[in-house]
Formats: sequence, structure tokens, C-alpha cells
Amino acid sequence: MKKWLLGVLFIFMVGVVAGGCGKQVEQAGQNTGSQKEITVSAAISLKDALAKIKEDYAKEHPEVKITYNLGASGSLQKQIEQGAPVDLFISAGVGQMDQLEEKGLLEPDSRTNLLSNELVVVVPKNAAPLKDFNDLAGSGVKRIALGMPDTVPAGQYTRESLTNLKLWDKLQPRLVMANDVRQVLTYVETGNADAGFVYRSDALMGKNVRVDLTVPDNLHKPIVYPAAVLKNAPQKEAAREFLRYLASPAGMKVFAEFGLKPGQKQGV
Repeated sequence: MKKWLLGVLFIFMVGVVAGGCGKQVEQAGQNTGSQKEITVSAAISLKDALAKIKEDYAKEHPEVKITYNLGASGSLQKQIEQGAPVDLFISAGVGQMDQLEEKGLLEPDSRTNLLSNELVVVVPKNAAPLKDFNDLAGSGVKRIALGMPDTVPAGQYTRESLTNLKLWDKLQPRLVMANDVRQVLTYVETGNADAGFVYRSDALMGKNVRVDLTVPDNLHKPIVYPAAVLKNAPQKEAAREFLRYLASPAGMKVFAEFGLKPGQKQGV
């Protein structure tokens, strides 16, 4: 009889323990599933600054996972128009954001001019110096890299600047088109281009290149990086909070380290 009672008691205790473990596993699963993941499509010229910001943000917000989709702003715009599940978009040009806004794809009152930048001309470190823009037409420069103007904002600013300098048509045989501004930088770094138009923030990240010319602001439209939450964002509130962090002093401090300047703010 005692053995029977002990057996029943043993089975009962095993059931209690197993039930408790099951609840713990279930709770652990719920905690794991509670992490929010936001997808940020951003101009590739922000690659290094955003990587640092991601590290900093994770320390303060471990419950949020940030995934970046980096590329040319025009290509990212097309992805969003085709239904890509994006929470936050940061463009290197106003035109791409304007088109999304016209199509009603932005969350109302979320758009802000987050950053600004400068357009510069980089050359290999061992190259003869460029004293002015007319030197781009000289015998020492055979290939000039720039982003494709139809999809890359830096390429659009370059075309506008060279047109105003009366050099666009003259330089046509020397122009080498790139998919994005980082590819322009790579062309110059590897010697596949004798000069390239990139943002100053990209030039700071370059290897074995130097900045010879800074394009005056009056030769092109203002370089603005607008940012906005997407209307169909899966994690709308988390995206808004991350955008506020980007625009905060902590975020701007990191951007400044990578050669970027604050833009003129709108509402976030």
C-alpha cells in the first residue's frame, strides 16, 4: 500500500514539474516573439553611419531589431512602390520621397529633412591634382565616374553641376556610370576611374583617394536626405521612435562623425 501511494505521489510530482517547465518554455517563447523588427531602406551613402547607430540603438532598445536595406535611392523607391515591406525610408534625394508622397505611400506628418551633405570630386592619392573643374577635360583624366542620374541622387547633382559648368556635353565620352555612389568610390579606389563625384561622407570612408574639388552648392539643388515612415509599415510606431532617435543629438553626433550635417527639420 505504501509503495502504491509513493508511486502515485511520484507521478503527481513529475506532472507538476513538467507543467511548470512547459509554462516556462511557453513564456520564454512569448518573450522571444515580442522583439520588434523594423526594416529601414536607406541610401547607401549612409552605410557606415547607420551601422554605428544600429550598435548604439541596440544597447538602449534591445527589444528592437533593425534590418537595413541599402542601395541607390531610386532603386529603393521602386521597391517600395512594388510593395516591399519597409518601415522607414531615408533617401539621398528629395525627388524619390516626393514621388512616394504623391502616391500616398508615406505616413502623414512623419516626413523630415534628416540630413544634408556635400558633393566632391575624388581622385587616386597618387594622381596629379585637379585645380579646377576644367581639368576634368584635360589629358590626364580619361574616365570620370558618377552615379546613374536617373536613379542615383548624387548622379543627378553631378549632371546638374556639370551642365551649369558647361562641361556635361564635353565630358560625355569620359563618363562611367555606376549603380550607386559607393560604386563610384570603388572605381576611383581601384584605378578604374581617374576621378569620381561622391558625397563628402563617402570620401571620408575611401581608401587611397583624396578630395581635390568641392562642388559649390549654387551649381545644384540642395543635397537633402529626407526620411519618412511608410504608410503600410509593419512596425509603424517602432519606426517613428527610431526616426526620432536618428534626429536626436545622439544620432546627429554619429552622423557628424561620418561627415554628414543636419538637415532643416520638419515634423517627425
